[in-house]
Amino acid sequence: MSDAENDEDDGEVWVPIKQRRAQKLRAQLEGANQILHKRPRGIVADTADDASKPKKKSLLDERAEMLASGASVALSKEEEGLKEETEILASIDQGFKPLMSVQELATGVVYSEAMVTGWRPPRHIREMDEAQRQEIRDKWHILVEGEDLPSPIKSFKDMRFPECIMNALHDKGIKKPTPIQIQGIPALLSGRDLIGIAFTGSGKTLVFTLPLVMLALDEEKRMPLRRGEGPIGLILCPSRELARQTYDVANHFASHISASGTADLRAMLCIGGLDMREQLSVLNRGVHMAVATPGRLNDMLNKKRFNLNLCKYICLDEADRLIGEQNFEEEVRNIISFFTKQRQTLLFSATMPNKIQNFAKSALVKPVIVNVGRAGAANLDVIQEVEYVKQEAKIVYLLECLQKTAPPVLIFCESKQDVDDIHEYLMLKGVEAVGIHGGKDQEEREYAIQMFKEGKKDVLVGTDVASKGLDFPDIQHVINFDMPKEIENYVHRIGRTGRCGKTGVATTFINKNCDETILLDLKHLLLEAKQRIPPVLATLDDPMEQSTQEELAKGCQFCGGLGHRVATCPKLEAHRMKQIMGGQRDDLAGNASRGFGGAGTDW
Repeated sequence: MSDAENDEDDGEVWVPIKQRRAQKLRAQLEGANQILHKRPRGIVADTADDASKPKKKSLLDERAEMLASGASVALSKEEEGLKEETEILASIDQGFKPLMSVQELATGVVYSEAMVTGWRPPRHIREMDEAQRQEIRDKWHILVEGEDLPSPIKSFKDMRFPECIMNALHDKGIKKPTPIQIQGIPALLSGRDLIGIAFTGSGKTLVFTLPLVMLALDEEKRMPLRRGEGPIGLILCPSRELARQTYDVANHFASHISASGTADLRAMLCIGGLDMREQLSVLNRGVHMAVATPGRLNDMLNKKRFNLNLCKYICLDEADRLIGEQNFEEEVRNIISFFTKQRQTLLFSATMPNKIQNFAKSALVKPVIVNVGRAGAANLDVIQEVEYVKQEAKIVYLLECLQKTAPPVLIFCESKQDVDDIHEYLMLKGVEAVGIHGGKDQEEREYAIQMFKEGKKDVLVGTDVASKGLDFPDIQHVINFDMPKEIENYVHRIGRTGRCGKTGVATTFINKNCDETILLDLKHLLLEAKQRIPPVLATLDDPMEQSTQEELAKGCQFCGGLGHRVATCPKLEAHRMKQIMGGQRDDLAGNASRGFGGAGTDW
């Protein structure tokens, strides 16, 4: 073999994929020919007549020559599918823009190192070798990726929280960290960017709240905030209800720290439906932590009510929705543009499709990816039951279904009208119920959630506004009156039960009105969770049946659904339509379309 060929083999000269395939086929063919034409000893060589006959080309030869010449070659069905998926994913990646501030885009600044903090774990944690760290991760089924991974820590005491925070944890009955907290909290206390993926009810809120409280406490001790300054850290949520719940957690720790005399920490809730004057009065005192929905926060930033000059910590809770949905993504990008310095960035959710993970990796600095269970997998503590119920019989069957368990019970619907109809029907039947959806005013929404949490109402009927991240105590039963249009929403809904190690029941109504793609996703989700497959799902024509275990585990590379490939993903088609419609609205009306769709309903 010549030197030039050796150089090519070493990878120093780029070889087109068609040429590489041709070379591989030629090598296989030569090996086959050597075996076929190898003669035993004593056999006389071919005669001159045989040598003069023209050689007949094999099909492998012809295919190799066509590939080498660049001619079009018929691909197998699998190769065509793979090629199509690669092209689709490449086009999606081209459409994404990095999450960077205006200053970073203008100056071309790229951060290569994580944020530096003053926190250090105890000596016995620092001296653990990699085998000991991995043993802890394996015990708690924690999957972690990244460079220079921080050690997992199994107790809050070893995380070096001050006494006032330990008292706040004890007041909530929290004694030891959950798996996501064991690895996630030390990573964040170390200043690392993080992608957190864990099933619902696993304690994700505490993972991003406690490090923010510690950061605020450290900054306040170093240099107290003056009037109008802040926030130091920011948590973004897709709905008002989730934002209020997260604010209550942050405020709980801030109150304990202030009561102990350690420091005076202040948190601000920035959501629609509240009087802006109240929010501004809190801000005027100087605020350390802000919990917000994208719409109201954008409004206040654009009106220069406050700035993010001191902000060095941002968390996107339910990141799949904040980044994955067109309207929210625009709002989040605008918020990021207001940052003036490096920040610690966190993304958390129970569902995290690969397209979001890949996008996030490009926006974060040396991120640590902590995964407790497959991204998008259902909680194994939930017993999932799927029943075929005709559309006209659903509301009547609902009463029978409520008898499965004791209250409290959550009922999810796709439309606001269905929520109102079911709420009215249950009240007529003597059931203590409340309803919640985006069409109700803030006072009604807060009243419904408060009454349900306090146990004064047995049933809460709602749209998906009640499914994302909200923590209701001791939910026994979740009923999906409608099968959601996306499998991620199904996972979020049933995750309201079976929390913190308790067992729950989820009942889902399906019928002929359901899209077959989402039913296939549901079927494979049930298989993954080792749940019973109803006959109506078992008889579906399943294109994934012939797929390998590796392909089944990956599923759709866009939305994470296990029952289809990216080429037939309904969410991808909806995403493209939103991009087209969004572009048209921008051209026609500039920012006049603000509030249309997802983000606008939250402020």
